[in-house]
Parts: sequence; structure tokens; C-alpha cells
Amino acid sequence: MTKTLLVPGLDGSPAPHWQHWWAATEHNALTVELSNPDRPVPAVWEVELLGAILRHPDSVLVGHSLGAVLIARVLSTVPQLRVRAAMLVAPAETEGKARIGQFGTLPRHPLGVPTTLVASRNDPWMSFSRASQLASHWGSDLVDLGFAGHVNVASGYGPWPTGRRLRDELTQRAAPLLTYPQRPAPALRIAG
Repeated sequence: MTKTLLVPGLDGSPAPHWQHWWAATEHNALTVELSNPDRPVPAVWEVELLGAILRHPDSVLVGHSLGAVLIARVLSTVPQLRVRAAMLVAPAETEGKARIGQFGTLPRHPLGVPTTLVASRNDPWMSFSRASQLASHWGSDLVDLGFAGHVNVASGYGPWPTGRRLRDELTQRAAPLLTYPQRPAPALRIAG
């Protein structure tokens, strides 16, 4: 069964954030533990996400805010990773931002796996037009949530069943899990 790797953003996703709900209620959902969520270091977070992907190949990545940015950075720099798909929820603009500016310019090319970018029309961290532009650059399907703020607890998002449905639809659209041919067992030969 496909695992969901939940990638939190700046300051993490503590209860009652929807990522916390998913991790607590879905046996195949795991939160990627990122060091110093209040003072992120891009290179450290990238290594931590890469480690999680390598431990859980063929997973679906679900990132919120800076976690979505982290996923885009990793997929754009290490295209050979075995990732089934990625859902990028309310990505944060990094350029010119005091706490996350070290994440630099966001990638401007396809990410190499099926992706869905979920955006809001009144997100304080990124305008809808910018999110739409990124979806185009990344080759992502764009989901318009309307006026949903930053799709977090402050915006009224707890368990977020619509997000689960979007993730499940993306998973179904993604390539099937890779299966590797089994080598036939060697024939038993009796010398006579």
C-alpha cells in the first residue's frame, strides 16, 4: 500500500493541523521529522526529506507551506527519486521573506512526477496568481480552494477530508507502483 509522507512547513504542523490529524488517523501516513522547524536550514531539511523518501520509496508526498517548497526543491534537484506523486498545499513564497528567504528562488521547471498544487485566493503567504504560475512551471494540476486562507488551523482546517480526497485522486492518477519481476526459482536438478 502506498505511504503518505507528510512534510510540514515552518513551525511544524502540531495538533489540530490537518497534517497532524492525518498522521494520527491513517496507518499509512507518516510525518517527516524536520530539524528546528522554527529555524529551518534548507540543506538539512533536504537531507531529512531525502532520507524519508529513500526509506519509503514510491510514497505520495504531501507538503504544506514551506513543506511544499521543500518537496519542489528536492524533486527538481534529484529527479531519480522513487516518488509516486506530490500534493503541494498552500506553498509559501520564499523570495524576500525574513524567516524562509534562505530557501531561495523556487524551481521553474516540471517536477517529474504527477503533482497537484492546492491554492487559496487569500493566502497571506502566496498570491493565487503566483501559485497558478508555479503550477504551470511545475506541470501541476491546480486546485482553487477559493478564499481558504493558508489552509491551516487559523483558517479553520482540522481533519480536512477534501484534502484526503484530493490526495487519493492524485494517487489513483499516478503511475502504478513499480513492480519488479521475480526471478524464477532455479529448477531442482538431480544428478544421476
